[in-house]
Amino acid sequence: MLDEIRAGREAAGMALVGEVGAVAEAAAAMSGRFRRGGRLLAVGRAEAAADAAHVAVEFTHPVIVGKPALPALCLGAEPALLPIWGRPQDIAVGVRPAVGDLAAARSLGMLTVALTVNATCAEADHVLAARSADPLVAREIHVTMYHLLWELVHVFLESEAQT
Repeated sequence: MLDEIRAGREAAGMALVGEVGAVAEAAAAMSGRFRRGGRLLAVGRAEAAADAAHVAVEFTHPVIVGKPALPALCLGAEPALLPIWGRPQDIAVGVRPAVGDLAAARSLGMLTVALTVNATCAEADHVLAARSADPLVAREIHVTMYHLLWELVHVFLESEAQT
């Protein structure tokens, strides 16, 4: 049984390697929105609401000295708040969004990023899939993805500031 669990984790980790280009593209787009005064609005239903809160905290409370805080809010399990709080220059991040959760944000012109599990998300500009049937492994992959997003957004912002 442990070998099966280990194999599933390794497969999901290797699938993440395949998503690195998509993560970098999403981070580049996000840095452009932050540069223009945008905010990150995170949503997630049920247990994904905790991950949405974690995403917002990562951006507002950098753990590395010298990294600027970036404006981010968690709207919890209420994607219906996206059109109320969102502006065209903002970023909507949906953690395991249901169909339609990001549609209003996209129609406003917001950049939409979806962290999914083996799924597509038609209303997302950037879909980052965990590719694991195990919900705990998928959550670990999502945590890794949004930490990568945070780091890469800062890399893009810093490189653009130096040019």
